[in-house]
Amino acid sequence: MRKQEKEILDQEVRRIAQNPSIGEEKKGDLMGVFVHKFMIKTTTQYLLAYRKIGQDLELVMIGPHENYYRDLKQYLKNR
Repeated sequence: MRKQEKEILDQEVRRIAQNPSIGEEKKGDLMGVFVHKFMIKTTTQYLLAYRKIGQDLELVMIGPHENYYRDLKQYLKNR
């Protein structure tokens, strides 16, 4: 990840920390997981999954949209 991309990611993580309801809460298999969507560069949408654990946030997974939810479900299943 390039420095500029890392800065964008850090900014989005701070936004989530300031307002955890910024992401969309998922349903079904992903209940309790929130996903925040944002752009890195102008053409790539990234998704960042997180969970609220009491007063804390757990960052779960980041990635581009393609196959994201499939991979997220697989990751959570194997934890």
